[in-house]
Amino acid sequence: MKLSILDQAPISTNQTARDALLGSVKLAQAGEQLGYTRFWIAEHHDLPGLACSVPEVMLSYIGAKTSKIRIGSGAILLPHYKPYKVAEIFNMLATLFPDRIDIGIGRAPGGSAQVTNALSDNFLQNVYKMPILVKDLLHFLDDDYPSENNYEKIHASPIPTISPRPWLLGTSKKSALLAAEYGMSYTFGLFMSDQEGQEIIQEYKKAFQPRKEWHTPQVILTVSAICAETTEKAEELALSSLVWSLQKEEGERNNGFPSIEEAKEYLKTHPQSLNKNKMIIGNPQEVKKQLTDLQALYGADEIMIVTITHSLQDKIRSYELIAKALLD
Repeated sequence: MKLSILDQAPISTNQTARDALLGSVKLAQAGEQLGYTRFWIAEHHDLPGLACSVPEVMLSYIGAKTSKIRIGSGAILLPHYKPYKVAEIFNMLATLFPDRIDIGIGRAPGGSAQVTNALSDNFLQNVYKMPILVKDLLHFLDDDYPSENNYEKIHASPIPTISPRPWLLGTSKKSALLAAEYGMSYTFGLFMSDQEGQEIIQEYKKAFQPRKEWHTPQVILTVSAICAETTEKAEELALSSLVWSLQKEEGERNNGFPSIEEAKEYLKTHPQSLNKNKMIIGNPQEVKKQLTDLQALYGADEIMIVTITHSLQDKIRSYELIAKALLD
């Protein structure tokens, strides 16, 4: 089984944003040593508790601090930006780090309505134009605009020896079919989806149109997982993420992901049930079984894992235990 990491650069209550971002670098280095295939970092804007607003800056730093793990965006939120500029950025990264760059594309706003307006004047219109934006981006990345196009004479320089690999991230049939139409690899975000997704992935594979050197459909299934030596310990570690999500749903502007002690104190005065439905929590054998079952159920080529704990050491340990259970 191939395993990869999705990092959201979470800020814990005892951390600064800089601490969180440097923690992402340490996680990427650990992932490389443990045998993970790729490390992606997410884009969020003005969301308390999440530090990375500019994935490409982090990728350049992480690329310089690692040597072989693939690195990429999870995702660049394309409706905010011009495809040409995005292509330039990722061609630059692919030139610096040959055969290591993935460009994951999404269409979510990544922040509040006010943030969306501050970032881009026409976000909703651009969401409707997503197929055109993706098509333009691929032409710029492939450097193959047809001769009758206005852009045929321009290039998203520098042109790398090996182009970034494009992935479309989504949770819907619409995104899956768009990926299939353009011959893109597809990442299904199970950890944030209200749909089961098996049918969506089947539709993607059925509709896939080969493109360039990518002749077959490729699927990553992204899940949220926390692993510890015991189930009880994993359940305890999960409290930080679960309580943060609960605070977010309640509209509370928190100061980051709480410690286990802070989470327990919060639950004493907010005795609400925690939504564990979208998380895999357990000891190594329990997590191994669930991930193996999910891979078979969805027909995924790879499992990408997002893990949030208050302590960086606990997070790295979780990835280590999963790697030992599934990669050794």
